[in-house]
Amino acid sequence: MAFGFTPKYAQEYLLAQTNLDRKQFLALAAMALEKLSWKIDYTSTNGFMAETRKSALVMPFAIKIVVDDEKVMLYSESIGGSMYDFGKNKKNIRKFLETLEGLRATTLHEDLEKRYEAMIPDFAEAENDYLLQPPATMKDNFDDFVSLFKPVEGYFITPVLLITNLAIFILMVILGVSFINPDVESLLQWGANFRPVTVGGEWWRLVSSTFIHIGVIHVLMNMYALTLIGLLLEPYLGKIRFISAYILTGILASLCSLWWNENSVSAGASGAIFGMYGVFLAMLSTNLIEKDQRKNLLTSIGVFVGYNLIFGLKEGIDNAAHIGGLISGLIIGYGFYPGLKNAGTPLRKFAPIGVGGIATIVLCIVVFENLASSGVPNVNDLIRYEERMEKFYIQESMALEIYNMPETATERELLSEIRNRGIYYWKENIKILNEVDGLELSDNIQDRNKALRKYCELRLELYGLYYAGIDENTNKYETRIMEIDRAIMTILETLGVVED
Repeated sequence: MAFGFTPKYAQEYLLAQTNLDRKQFLALAAMALEKLSWKIDYTSTNGFMAETRKSALVMPFAIKIVVDDEKVMLYSESIGGSMYDFGKNKKNIRKFLETLEGLRATTLHEDLEKRYEAMIPDFAEAENDYLLQPPATMKDNFDDFVSLFKPVEGYFITPVLLITNLAIFILMVILGVSFINPDVESLLQWGANFRPVTVGGEWWRLVSSTFIHIGVIHVLMNMYALTLIGLLLEPYLGKIRFISAYILTGILASLCSLWWNENSVSAGASGAIFGMYGVFLAMLSTNLIEKDQRKNLLTSIGVFVGYNLIFGLKEGIDNAAHIGGLISGLIIGYGFYPGLKNAGTPLRKFAPIGVGGIATIVLCIVVFENLASSGVPNVNDLIRYEERMEKFYIQESMALEIYNMPETATERELLSEIRNRGIYYWKENIKILNEVDGLELSDNIQDRNKALRKYCELRLELYGLYYAGIDENTNKYETRIMEIDRAIMTILETLGVVED
């Protein structure tokens, strides 16, 4: 099955730039490939197919060079299951051209003629030249894309999951949920994971949340990652193992999110997808997959997982679900190993699934009882709290705008900004904190609100000193200003916030 998302780079190079004819260029290109130690896999009168050097830590790249009487087309494409190239395809082409130019300056035309004559026996037949095959048409590309959604042998469960996730998202949008940024209430109505609700009896959210996505970008990125791992992993696992691993790691990822995130609403297939990458990493650390493929794939998958875990450190991304899915996937993957290594009886095949299912149920019961015993806050109050705090953070940004005033601002403009924007919004934020005091919230949230109130009060005092210092044209408040700055930094560190 074709898959058209592989990282690649192409560049045109005019033959006239070299002062060489077609034959001489082919000979020089062969010399350049050899000097780079890139393996030539295919040779014809129209160019080469080659592969860059590979090792356990370096992903290989496919190089294609197509030559006619006027120009040369140079291509570099990632292979071995790569998902990102970090600019390396472009670097490959640049490295080839630099090597080519270096050789051109020191190689005589006569030597190139001799080299070309020596290459002739290795040329492929002209009428069957692979390099002259026509490029894929728009219809071909569309057919390749559509094929990703067609269940076939070895790739059956993945398209079903793709269609299910996309269908649910489309249905959500049709019924009024925001296409870009769904609100919390809508996500909860559709089955998102939220500790007070899930632990409060709606355990099914551990599963439903893995099919709910927070906007079109979220669903597209997850489906892209699911397609990649499905194409690579499902042929090895088969239908039953693949869907079992997907569901179990999805549940365990949701459970990990539930444990870690006290007041966050979480949704998305990424926990289950990380689980499948964990399963594949487990397989790649064994001898189930051919050695050369294993090295390339292990590097590629490792880079993908590492990059996404680091990216997951950003605010608003549920890295707890990612880590929970990844670890559970590794465990399940190793559990599958004996049955994949030696097929044997059905018991060998299904025993890991049964054990995994029982272990997941037991773990869910333990976590639910533990969380329930610590107390579950009122759901409606938490929703109201989140809505008020969204306004709080918007107003905080407005109040902090005084630090972005241009150096050319007049004293009058600074005083107006401090009084009408800064002081005003800090007072409004204190009102918000007073409003949420009456809500039924957890002790952690109440402690955070106390710290936020102190933070706002210090900001309010600080802005008053700024105003007085500018208005009176004096530095006598500098000592107190420095004390307040230190106190604010202490509170921000306590809250887990670092100022830019």
